[in-house]
Amino acid sequence: MKRLCIAALLCCAQAAVAQQMSGGGIKIGILTDMNSVYSAISGPGSVKSAEMAVDDFTKANKEFAGKVSIVAVDHQNKPDTATSKANEMFSSQQVDVIMDTVTSSCALAIAAVAQEQNKLFINTGAGTSELTNEKCNHNTFHYAYDNYMLANGTGTAITKAGGKTWYMIYPNYAFGKNLEFQMRTAVEKAGGKIVAPSDATPFPNTDFSSFLLKAQSLKPQVFGTMQAGADLVNVVKQYNEFGLKKQGIGLAIGLLFESDIRALGQDAFEGAIATVPWFWQLDSKASDWAHKFEKAFGKKPSFDQAAVYSAVTTYLEAVKRAKTDDAEKVIAALEGHKFSDFFAHNAEIRKQDHRVILDVYQVKVKPKKEAKEDGDFYTKINTTPAKDAFTPLSESKCKMAQASR
Repeated sequence: MKRLCIAALLCCAQAAVAQQMSGGGIKIGILTDMNSVYSAISGPGSVKSAEMAVDDFTKANKEFAGKVSIVAVDHQNKPDTATSKANEMFSSQQVDVIMDTVTSSCALAIAAVAQEQNKLFINTGAGTSELTNEKCNHNTFHYAYDNYMLANGTGTAITKAGGKTWYMIYPNYAFGKNLEFQMRTAVEKAGGKIVAPSDATPFPNTDFSSFLLKAQSLKPQVFGTMQAGADLVNVVKQYNEFGLKKQGIGLAIGLLFESDIRALGQDAFEGAIATVPWFWQLDSKASDWAHKFEKAFGKKPSFDQAAVYSAVTTYLEAVKRAKTDDAEKVIAALEGHKFSDFFAHNAEIRKQDHRVILDVYQVKVKPKKEAKEDGDFYTKINTTPAKDAFTPLSESKCKMAQASR
């Protein structure tokens, strides 16, 4: 009799949850680069991470069992494709939230669609800080990292350590333009100097020789590259081939993923400094999750793939608190939420601009001979606490933040 009562209560709980879900269930969309320049950073690995998060959440919350699904779509790094796919996912496929994205121009396009359709967009992979600054909106949240964080960490740390003269290159689209501006601002604020105007490079691109020759002639202390993914791999490969390291020109990387290092080899990146929101050697919880992911996917995760797991879990927990997947109620459940998990330490979702703030880390790539195991890439050189890592609300251009002052 007792077992029958428990079964009946569980059945009722599941039915109650289903009644509060649009279409009887929750659909989480992963709209990202599945096959191109950023696919190793996100792509199929982000899909697997989202699936793992759903599996773990539904095992712990039986009332959601069978009620959560993943829809994966390729935006091909094209904003117009991202716009059409986001519209299709929200309208035809009844997706409740879109995540990942990885390409800033696509993220800005998706944010506009989310606002128009009053659905949720939680970006983990794209860097432009415009998403929670000049172009913020009520329906968009920015998880993991952004360009202000990257520049504030890396540009400030290197300049204060003595890297006073810089020359930079950046990919010629929204992410690169925004990151170059943020990095240049951070360097100059810390007392550094840009010795020549930064150069835009085609995106995607394979030949960076003309820019590296220019760096040789300028002889800055620091060569800053704002590229990412396959483009970054090509830059670093040619940086070494042209002998810039031997000439005493240090390497500052605006956005570095573990998959980039793996693609070219650890020693090629040795000594490079970057800022990251997470790395799998950070602590035991990070390491345990990374090994679990590796067992499921065959490779250790990038920080974007780890962020996807965290973001999916955070979203589902907000749905649970709201007792519905209604966008407005889930947004209210997310705003102001504080949490710490294997990915995000001392995290808070700022109500004023929907920026997720968390502790971030300045790291230096160690030589392979110092690695304790495969994928042991980083030596942590500094921690920037969450309150100092992201755009201060006092400097925010987000209309939501300005309205709250």
